[in-house]
Amino acid sequence: MLEKASGCKVNLLLNILGKRADGYHEVETVMHPVALYDRLAFDRAGAGIQLTCSDPRLPVNSKNLIMQAAGLFAKAAGLDPGEGVRIHLQKNIPVAAGLGGGSGNAAVTLLALNELFGHPLPAAKLEELAAALGSDIPFFLQTSPALATGRGEIIQPLDAFPALRGFFFVLVHPGFGISTPWAYQQLANFPAAVHGTPGRAQRLIALLQTSLKAAAPEFFNALEAPALRKYPLLELFQEFFRDNGASATLMSGSGSATFALAPAREAAETMLEKFKVKFGTGFWAAVVPAPGA
Repeated sequence: MLEKASGCKVNLLLNILGKRADGYHEVETVMHPVALYDRLAFDRAGAGIQLTCSDPRLPVNSKNLIMQAAGLFAKAAGLDPGEGVRIHLQKNIPVAAGLGGGSGNAAVTLLALNELFGHPLPAAKLEELAAALGSDIPFFLQTSPALATGRGEIIQPLDAFPALRGFFFVLVHPGFGISTPWAYQQLANFPAAVHGTPGRAQRLIALLQTSLKAAAPEFFNALEAPALRKYPLLELFQEFFRDNGASATLMSGSGSATFALAPAREAAETMLEKFKVKFGTGFWAAVVPAPGA
């Protein structure tokens, strides 16, 4: 049996540059790994691909990205149809949160199956399969912050940002998800959000080499335009974090998770306790160190 941790991410910036001829949107986004993990276990046993999950709400059929990734891998690697794989997912990361938990699961599945079957596929083929599965998935084939361009599948790994050393992420999920297709469809009503100015990602990356105070005004997510209009609670979350000492706060991806950055663990935990007093304890929440914290 092979066991793997499957992480998640936040977007420090998501700038949409327009709609492409293929129907996708051209983006530039700065993605940062977050040390919160699902757990996946892989075993060569039985026949065909079988998936079980700790969360009964999640599908374990072809609608699950893990099953899609495993199927693509089996076809690309030329596995014997009688070759069986059993996969179990211990789900800890919120679903439909903009944190990329499902995308991470798919990427880890590709990496794990390649290891389990003796590395039949080179890294370039795994990247190709990941890009075919979804725009965020190639990011999770590696573990560094990254600049993602194209529709999000072109990944340029980056060194850890000096400005985030010592900081902690405070993450909250309101208990409801936001559909990524819905968020992008709604952009037709927000022309300024769908026609962003190129170069914002490079500017943010440069400022993250200096200080978070300098970089914070450049944190940006174009998908907040439709999300915050429909779900004003998310805007209230951000107002709370700003009023309680957050160095930066933003919705991640298409939402609905919101993150804030605090300058120390004690500050982060105090901020989260105050959040619970104001909004209640019915939300998923976590405090996670940024690299070097």
